[in-house]
Amino acid sequence: MTPQLDGLGIIVQDMPTALNFYRQLGWDIPPEMDAEGHVEYKLPNGLHIMWDTHAIIHSFEPNWQPASGGRRMGLAFACVSPAEVDATFARLTDLGYQAHATPFDAVWQQRYAQILDPDGNVIDLFAPLA
Repeated sequence: MTPQLDGLGIIVQDMPTALNFYRQLGWDIPPEMDAEGHVEYKLPNGLHIMWDTHAIIHSFEPNWQPASGGRRMGLAFACVSPAEVDATFARLTDLGYQAHATPFDAVWQQRYAQILDPDGNVIDLFAPLA
């Protein structure tokens, strides 16, 4: 049998701050998870998203150092319309999250924007152009 992708891990500096960002994208992560060092959330498509604090990573990899100098990973969130891309981007930046690329109509026929999560990961928002 070929291995199947089951989960995606994100290493975070501050668990409550990180989880709150993803809650703003509609993920119903229970608030009690804020106190954990490792959190798993199962998406409707079955993929698990897992967050680990720096302390948890250090517990089994003592010499680990955070990546630096560019992107570490990216996630892409499909929106139902270009207007939803714009509204989601505006809501997140109004909440204080940092913009990476303001919404624009991309040559690949999508409304597209990028925002940074609290750990500096680039999060794409996109929808097909009408």
